Amino acid sequence: MRDPGQDDNDPKEPEGRPTMPRLRSFLGWLIVGLLAIFLVYELSLWFGGSKEFSRAQLQEILAQPASLKNIWVHGQVINGELKAEYQNRYGTTRFKVTLNEGEVPKYIARIEENEDLRKVFFDNRKDNRSYIPDDSLAWQMLLSTLPWMLLLLPIWYFVSRQMRAASGPGGVLSFGRSRARLAKKERVKVTFDDVAGIEEAKEEVREIVEFLKNPQRFQRLGGRIPRGVMLVGPPGTGKTLLAKAIAGEADVPFFSISGSDFVEMFVGVGASRVRDLFRIAKESSPCIIFLDEIDAVGRRRGGMGYSGGHDEREQTLNAILVEMDGFDTNEQVIIIGSTNRPDVLDPALRRPGRFDREIQVHLPDLHEREEILKVHAKNVKMDPAANFSLLARGTPGFSGADLAALINEAAIQATLLEKQSVEQADLEEARDKVRWGRAKRSRAMDEEERRNIAFHEAGHALLSLLLVPDVEPLHKVSIIPRGMALGATMFLPEKDRYTTYRRQLIGQIKVDFGGRISEEMFLGDISSGAAEDIRHATFIARRMVCDWGMSERLGPIRYAPPEEAAPWGGDLLGAKEHSDATAHDIDEEIQAIINRCFDEAKTLLEKNRDKIQALADALLKHEVLSADEVRQVIGAPAPGAGGNAPAGNDPRN
Repeated sequence: MRDPGQDDNDPKEPEGRPTMPRLRSFLGWLIVGLLAIFLVYELSLWFGGSKEFSRAQLQEILAQPASLKNIWVHGQVINGELKAEYQNRYGTTRFKVTLNEGEVPKYIARIEENEDLRKVFFDNRKDNRSYIPDDSLAWQMLLSTLPWMLLLLPIWYFVSRQMRAASGPGGVLSFGRSRARLAKKERVKVTFDDVAGIEEAKEEVREIVEFLKNPQRFQRLGGRIPRGVMLVGPPGTGKTLLAKAIAGEADVPFFSISGSDFVEMFVGVGASRVRDLFRIAKESSPCIIFLDEIDAVGRRRGGMGYSGGHDEREQTLNAILVEMDGFDTNEQVIIIGSTNRPDVLDPALRRPGRFDREIQVHLPDLHEREEILKVHAKNVKMDPAANFSLLARGTPGFSGADLAALINEAAIQATLLEKQSVEQADLEEARDKVRWGRAKRSRAMDEEERRNIAFHEAGHALLSLLLVPDVEPLHKVSIIPRGMALGATMFLPEKDRYTTYRRQLIGQIKVDFGGRISEEMFLGDISSGAAEDIRHATFIARRMVCDWGMSERLGPIRYAPPEEAAPWGGDLLGAKEHSDATAHDIDEEIQAIINRCFDEAKTLLEKNRDKIQALADALLKHEVLSADEVRQVIGAPAPGAGGNAPAGNDPRN
């Protein structure tokens, strides 16, 4: 079987393809080359540049054997080679004489009778007579072939090397070969135990594993297993890992290839690679073919006049569709595709009979994040006091890849600090680094700018405490630059939220404006530091009006532009399904929500002006304050100990 590509885990060639050591191959070619060189040499002596002599001249030469260097008899032709000193006399050193059939025995007998010609090499095939030359003649022949060897061997080496490179991976002659990487079943060590956080997806694919292990069980009642499974989900959620786990559980070979590996600059290469991949997979069945990022070649067809690479992608997609239709029901080849853009896939690719089943691989929830953290922490020396439950609460929206990076960053940081194990503080710092970037403690900032940032973050932090439970609980506040932000107010959700209520959205907008209002109150001016806050608040207000129907004035009607893709693969940007007058009302309603939230947040902060001052002073002194430290500074009780507002004052009244 032809090698479909190099496996990351197994550098050897797939089973079934014979291999030959390089030394043996080299020696074999060397022998063939030497034989060819000797043949060319002899032919050149026999026929190359020989002068036709008469019988009289031949008799004259035989009469003086000292003039002969070599003589051969082949059928009715006598070929000879004279010594160099006789060249001027005869005008050549090589001659041949063509005899009649009856004359041959006479001349052979004369050659044999001559004592001086006893050791001259000759061969008469008709009479089965052959004489081997003596050592001196063999040595002369070897010396005469040495220049040919020195010339032909380097040429042979470079030509064979170029041919191997051309036919190997990436070579000129390998364009049509599949570039899929093969992981043999002995090398696939990933199982469902290594996959955490996507229990529903694992349950859906268990029947695929059962089919690969025991196909007769399904065929007994006439059932047909899905030919293709499409894994759909955001990046980093474990689609590739799940596909490997299927192969590991089923104990079958695993072919992996990206959609972009099919397409080259030459038209038709992608389709050829598809055919080659499916041919190899059928020979290796039962097996799994994993097409990663299939949207690279599986986008909707339909041209709008496009050509070139677009046509090549369509030909590749057509080849995939045809090959998937060509599977028999008893062929144990499962196609698994993955994408994070199911909306752009061609409908023919997702119809029953091709990719029959679509499995959603979502971002992990609170419990799943905790399980994923534990899986990645198995090979890391963790402190017994490390709290994965608390860390999972602080990582909403993190994918499995993000959580793996978090554990790795924490281990690196603990190593650099010469710690014996990874502590909770390392995990917290790694989480902030993955989400917002590395802390820039070395950034030079004057005292006035630090003061501005402190008041800005103090406004956010105070509002987040005063507006609980309408907003997420405060986790910590910092004025240390991190990533693109000069400061940050961080929250710690108690649980994952799948729906958001209007009061929560209003509370979030108020918290967003806390920094701008605090700057205006204490600095007498406003800065550009609130740009991201304003963008986020405007985004929420627009979604409330246009998507979620939370405007009393406009009612529960969707005004957002269509999200469906155009037939040619673009987006219907700028399209709207309402009048200009309605657009004006939308703008006014968004502005009204923003202004109302801004005014209410400003009133709330003005009632607690002294607490903003105290928080800003504490931030300038410590740079980072936890939620408990913020409560101590403003004199608020801990959660569950009499409320979240400062004692003796309800700030929302």
